[in-house]
Amino acid sequence: MPDRVEPGPVDWAAAVRAGRRLAPTGPAVSPDEAAGAVADLRAFSRRAELVVRDTTALGHGLPVDDAEVVDRPGWIAATAEGMERLTGPAVARLAAATGGRAAGRVTRSAAGQQVGLILGFLSGKVLGQYDPLGGDPRRPGRLLLVAPNIVKVERELAADPTDFRLWVCLHESTHRLQFTAVPWLRDHFTSLVAEFADKADPDPARMLQRAAAAIKGETTGEPGRPSWIEGIQSPEQRAVFDRVMALMSLLEGHADHVMDAVGPAVVPSVTSIRASFTERRRKGAGPIDRLIRALLGMEMKLAQYVNGGAFVREAVATVGMAGFNAVWQSPDTLPTRAEIADPAAWVRRVHG
Repeated sequence: MPDRVEPGPVDWAAAVRAGRRLAPTGPAVSPDEAAGAVADLRAFSRRAELVVRDTTALGHGLPVDDAEVVDRPGWIAATAEGMERLTGPAVARLAAATGGRAAGRVTRSAAGQQVGLILGFLSGKVLGQYDPLGGDPRRPGRLLLVAPNIVKVERELAADPTDFRLWVCLHESTHRLQFTAVPWLRDHFTSLVAEFADKADPDPARMLQRAAAAIKGETTGEPGRPSWIEGIQSPEQRAVFDRVMALMSLLEGHADHVMDAVGPAVVPSVTSIRASFTERRRKGAGPIDRLIRALLGMEMKLAQYVNGGAFVREAVATVGMAGFNAVWQSPDTLPTRAEIADPAAWVRRVHG
């Protein structure tokens, strides 16, 4: 008789329920407007995929998969599913380390409520995402486009809806292509996440000490590491975190570069959209929103766009797109976190 599988530390069903309760409403759209936005995004995601392939010289001949256009509750459910799969290996190792002792029902529910709080907040912010583990487990990968958020932002920017929707699809389709055209990338990404979890400090006292120091602003004491998130990590975790941050900066910067590299021939108002969107990112929202973003590490996400975009632009300007694509040869040719800030160092190491 097979061993009983113990439940993990998070009640994911509770997370979905909490997230959906807390998700913001709006924007107000008519049925025709909603149907038009969904139809546009489905069509534009396929068109964007082909444009991205031409721009990046990656993925020619691969099948073009459809995107999933979702509302906020749909994004919450899909994201929770992907998070559960991504954290599965770490949960299994934790169970083995603790002799298979399961988290209590109350603890699991509380953790689910906390995750749901985050998902509810983010559900009003995310325009789209590619989840490399979501969807059919036999053929993982799911491109999500959050229609209400895209409509909301295009209205706030007074952007041309056709141009803005296609512009968003270019970014998200680039992420999909990164994982479908680079066969080893999905496994490398999941292995980094698993290694990060594996390096967690098992001593709760030490974790609390670092957390207290981080809250006080005494992060690691190392130059260039201002993030409180890094401050609470063990030294072993920080080494893995550097690799994770370098990879995420590359992926975001590459997608950001492609969004603009296609130019006005594809998105006529790309210059004004970029300017308005950058200004919106810079200003952010109110103080409470900015505090939550800081606590969730979303400022680090913004830095990934900025630093990663600068890396890709300089590398492409130096060695061309074909030369830049050497980055996808193997994990060894990925830039380090230091090289993200110094693209010339990556060029020297990889191209000699």
